[in-house]
This record gives sequence, C-alpha cells and structure tokens, in this order.
Amino acid sequence: MVRAAVLPAVGAPLEITDIDLPDPGPGQVRVRLAAAGVCHSDLSLSDGTMRVPVPAVLGHEGAGTVVSVGEGVTHVSPGDRVVLNWAPSCGDCHACGLGEVWLCANALGGSADVYARTADGTDLHPGLNVAAFAEETVVKASCVLPLPEGVPLTDAALLGCAVLTGYGAVHHSARVRAGETVAVFGAGGVGLATLQAARIAGASTIVAVDVSPEKEELARAAGATEYVVASEQTAREIRALTGRQGVDVAVECVGRAVTIRTAWESTRRGGRTTVVGIGGKDQQVTFNALELFHWGRTLSGCVYGNSNPAQDLPVLADHVREGRLDLSALVTDRIALDGIPAAFENMLAGKGGRALVVF
Repeated sequence: MVRAAVLPAVGAPLEITDIDLPDPGPGQVRVRLAAAGVCHSDLSLSDGTMRVPVPAVLGHEGAGTVVSVGEGVTHVSPGDRVVLNWAPSCGDCHACGLGEVWLCANALGGSADVYARTADGTDLHPGLNVAAFAEETVVKASCVLPLPEGVPLTDAALLGCAVLTGYGAVHHSARVRAGETVAVFGAGGVGLATLQAARIAGASTIVAVDVSPEKEELARAAGATEYVVASEQTAREIRALTGRQGVDVAVECVGRAVTIRTAWESTRRGGRTTVVGIGGKDQQVTFNALELFHWGRTLSGCVYGNSNPAQDLPVLADHVREGRLDLSALVTDRIALDGIPAAFENMLAGKGGRALVVF
C-alpha cells in the first residue's frame, strides 16, 4: 500500500488515501517518486477540460528511483534515477513514422489501463500514464527515462513536462534564433521555463507578460528583459518595446482565447506565434481573411514542446550542469500530497510558478 492523491470523479475533490500498488509485470517498472510537479494539465484533467478515465491518480511530471523491474526490462535497474515520460511514442503510428513522436497516436493509450486499486478494491487508472501523485507508481518501461548525472533528483521532476515543453516551444517549434525578440505570455511553471529557454537561445529582448505584477521578479530572474502586466494595451506595449514592429516570436502559455489573440497581435509581420497553453473547447479564437494575408504570420500549436524526450533530456541535463538552466528557480512552493488542492487554487488565482510535491 502506498499513499496517493486519487481523483474519484471529474470535478470531485482529490482524496489522499492508500492504494494497493502491484509489483511490476512484464515490461513494467516500479518507481519510488522523489518529487512530482503540479501542472495546469492536472487541473484541466480534474475539472473535465481534458478527459481522463476515472477514478484515477493524476500527476504526470515526476522523477524518482527504480524500486524493481518486470521481465524484459533492460534499460533501467533497481536503484537507477529516472524521469517519467508521460507521452511515450509507440514507434509504429503515422506520426512516429514521420519522426513527429510528440504527436504519437498511441502515446496516451496506457491512461485507460487499470494499474492499481483502492483499499476497497476499486479499479484505478494512471492519469496521463504515470500517476505521479503517489509515493510510488508502476509504469510501462517506455515511460521511464534514465536521468543523466549531475541533475538533482527532486528538481529533475520538472524535466518531465514544464521544461521539455518550454524549451521545446522555443527551440523546436518557434526555432528562436540568436538576436530575435520574444514575448512569453504567462509566467507559471511552463512560462518560466520558456523564458529561460529564450535566454539560452540568445534572444535579445525577452518580454514576459502576466496578469500578476508580483511575478515580475520571478520572470526577470528567468531571463525576461521586460515585464508587462496584461491589459487591453498589451499588444501596443509590446510593439512599443520593439521599435513598433512587434516581437519575432510570441509564445502563449495560458490557453485562453484572449491571450492567444493578443500574442498574435504582438507578433511582427512575418513572425511566429506558438500556442503552448491548453484551452477548453469554448475558447474560440477568430481571425479575418485579410489580416491572415496581410500580416503573413505563422500561428502554430505546440504539443509537449514538439520534443523527443529521449533525445532532449541529455541536452537539458547539460544545460543544468553548465548552469544555463536553473530548475529550482521554477519552483515557488514545495508541498506534500495534501497541498495539491491549494496548488490548484493558486493556479486559478494566477499565483506563483511551479508547485512541487516532495516525497
């Protein structure tokens, strides 16, 4: 039995309770969590914005130590430090065949599996495959990536989602070049990672935008050279900071129609707008045909940073070792499992960066 945060039904409060976690079967790995990040996607799953089989143990951003492995697992062994990969590619679908592993059609297939049970025998599903809101979890071997040396295990949890997403949005999706100007909308965990990635890419002007004035210090520490408190004048303010042109690249990390539209309007003619934030179906963004032609901008979605975790993790680890990427700077709250509901409330209120559950 291990302690876990269980979502009994969509929209219901999380329940901190003991669950019965079996030993790993063939092709599976049991991991003792060191830490798990509380991501906005977990909130979206809990409130029904994104669908997940329930009851479930959420949490998809985590790192820990291998406890045991099932038959056929050879790439990790008990005692190894690992990062959880919530979206493992199958290698067989059309997207994987194109090398676009972040769009794998079968990546989330494991979320429908029964992986554990409550004390009364109720089946539990692993939210986004890995069920990281628990002291231990059992996952498919493909969901486990060896953690390179030189990265603190607790902070490494952030590599599993926020940092891969933010870094990938800059380096894979928007392909920011040295000297370009960048605006990042939202200074939560992913937004702060995006700001650091823009700094690593050599962006000249980096504008952070958020509704909260209190996040300016966090944003500037991450690499922002300018800070704008979101308002109806945001696009105009960003153009004023960039010679009336707008930024070369805008990265939206919020997932709201008004923010996406503002990011678009803040991008220069011929620039790139990348949408990372996950919004609901009710968030409708509109454009007229003439502006699409006139501005010549590129608007693109970005899934998991368009990353290949197996290839990108060593690159990120090198940035950490060399001091270019500061994982601990993304964390504003270190909490226990019972602190997750309050972390959700802080997200809704626009407070803080990443909350990290430390076991």
